[in-house]
Amino acid sequence: MGKGFFKVPTAYNEPIKSYAPGTPEREEVLKQYKAYYHTKVEVPLYIGKEEIKTGQTRPMSPPHDHKHVVGHYHTATKSHVEQAIANCLESRTAWANLAWEQRAAIFSKAAELIAGPYRAKINAATMMAQSKTIHQAEIDAACEFIDFLRFNVQFMSEIYQEQPDSAEGIWNRVEYRPLEGFIYAITPFNFTAIAGNLPASAAMMGNVVVWKPSDSQVYSAQVIMEVFKEAGLPDGVINMVMGDPVMITDTVLGSPDFSGLHFTGSTYVFKELWKQIGTNIHNYKTYPRIVGETGGKDFILAHPTAKPQQVATAITRGAFEFQGQKCSAASRVYLPKSTASEILGLVKSDVESFNRPGSPEDMGNFITAVIHEGSFDKLAKFIDQAKADNDAEIVVGGGYDKSVGYFIEPTVILAQDPKYTTMCTELFGPVVTVYVYEDNDWEETLALVDSTSEYALTGAVLAKDRYAIEQATQALQNCAGNFYINDKPTGAVVGQQPFGGARASGTNDKAGSPQNLLRWVSPRLIKETFVTPEDYRYPFMG
Repeated sequence: MGKGFFKVPTAYNEPIKSYAPGTPEREEVLKQYKAYYHTKVEVPLYIGKEEIKTGQTRPMSPPHDHKHVVGHYHTATKSHVEQAIANCLESRTAWANLAWEQRAAIFSKAAELIAGPYRAKINAATMMAQSKTIHQAEIDAACEFIDFLRFNVQFMSEIYQEQPDSAEGIWNRVEYRPLEGFIYAITPFNFTAIAGNLPASAAMMGNVVVWKPSDSQVYSAQVIMEVFKEAGLPDGVINMVMGDPVMITDTVLGSPDFSGLHFTGSTYVFKELWKQIGTNIHNYKTYPRIVGETGGKDFILAHPTAKPQQVATAITRGAFEFQGQKCSAASRVYLPKSTASEILGLVKSDVESFNRPGSPEDMGNFITAVIHEGSFDKLAKFIDQAKADNDAEIVVGGGYDKSVGYFIEPTVILAQDPKYTTMCTELFGPVVTVYVYEDNDWEETLALVDSTSEYALTGAVLAKDRYAIEQATQALQNCAGNFYINDKPTGAVVGQQPFGGARASGTNDKAGSPQNLLRWVSPRLIKETFVTPEDYRYPFMG
């Protein structure tokens, strides 16, 4: 029973550490990286209070050093997935009835654990298993994950405070109940913060979760589970299972108690999941909530008045940070003819100043490896095609090598056709395609940007002309859920830029905002009348 209207600590964005030479954080994360690299771990299934080692394992290797094995993770059978569902349902009543401030305390503690004793661990795990530079790991695995936890606690308290008005003689109040049943969270490899937030945001609102992390992110997923357990998350609230994704999904979506999907991944998979849920709809006890953030073919559009150096930096950072493996990464660029040569020259200089792709342990590297061989092969195929096509030209990059790690050189393709395949297809790698338009064709180019892609996640316009900025803001309102003016199209900050897009990019439920948390509750209105009528007759009846 509540004994007060509690005010949670005011959320703030976690400061980003520099990891400059000589700093203590640099020494600590490198020490932890070496410890992980030279140790082999076994990642179990986390089901209820049990850490289950099934004996059916798969190896884990750094993408930048794929012949080196750093451990194995255990995979689930159908019975394990059914056990996870059962543990969720068994845990649900106690968790849903726990006072909200107790849930808030657990996830607030998790944030502080990551900010302190687990910071080097979660960053080093992300560097090694997902091949992120320390800067990319810091802004993701540490800072963004901390921000999700802190701000979601604050958003939760604000949601609970949203109450209806009451008329004379009655009291109206709303309970924000967790969904009836359990949530299925499917998370991607590319952001440790997303991997932690998708199950945590649903659980924070009183739900129980079956969580399937990406096969390529299991190493840092275990650190997330260690943090949650140390923070005091009760057993069975979040159950982590790995293995055959089709089997796991079929088992989960086959349960009548399935009540929601929290997903980040490919557009095709999300649509297939939606279809499967629709096929099973008559089996469910309640209409499931479906929340997804999927693909992107994100753009940078430069106006003739934009400063070439600023455009070049937006391209270099937006396209090549974390090897372009962000759903928000710049993947298609539109440059005016009057400044295109200068901008491309600057980008070429930037790329040529990079070290060759290598290990994130070498902190002089701006980029490292793509996540796995399948991604490498796909990107190499598109690069080879661009080399062969008459209507495409490699401006810089174009090399690749997977003998040691899955290394793709940052590559800029100049396309003569605005609908060239790499202008339209999501690549998810360090490859960006540029189309040059005539300066006088600004309005036509706006229409081209809007109509080229099925996606609508992020986009950026760079210009000094304010009329052009306003024109682009209006013309491109439906093709980017996060729209950036005079900046790169990446780097959304929790609590400042809620993230998500529409069209084929997802349901636009804005992670890092109260809108997302509202998807994980089912409000109940309670009306209490203090003096109950005893006569059915109304005054008009005389």
